[in-house]
This record gives sequence, structure tokens and C-alpha cells, in this order.
Amino acid sequence: MESKFDRKQNLGERLKFLHFYSRWVKSVPNEIWSKQQAEFIDSLFENAKNFSMDRQKYLKSIKR
Repeated sequence: MESKFDRKQNLGERLKFLHFYSRWVKSVPNEIWSKQQAEFIDSLFENAKNFSMDRQKYLKSIKR
């Protein structure tokens, strides 16, 4: 099975998003974007509580 993943296209999309996001951060007040970042980071920590695999199990699974 061959993957259709295009690394160059993926890199281009990621860079495009970074440029978009950096322009947005520069254009809005710090209070707005920092609040959104805090909410995003908090949601990552909250979601991590639901992740059933501990660090050791995860590392074993990716070494296969």
C-alpha cells in the first residue's frame, strides 16, 4: 500500500498557516490571542487526562 502523503505539499501548507497565524497575532490585541492560546493549551491538558496510554506504553508502541 503506497501512501499518498506529499511532504512538500504538507510543508507548504504548514508554512502558509504559520504566515497566516503570525499576521493574525500581530493584528489583534494581546489580550485576545493570549486568551485563545490559554484556552487551547488548557484543552490539550484536559484531553491528555482521557489518554489511556502512559509514557512507557506509548514509547513501546512507536518503536515497532
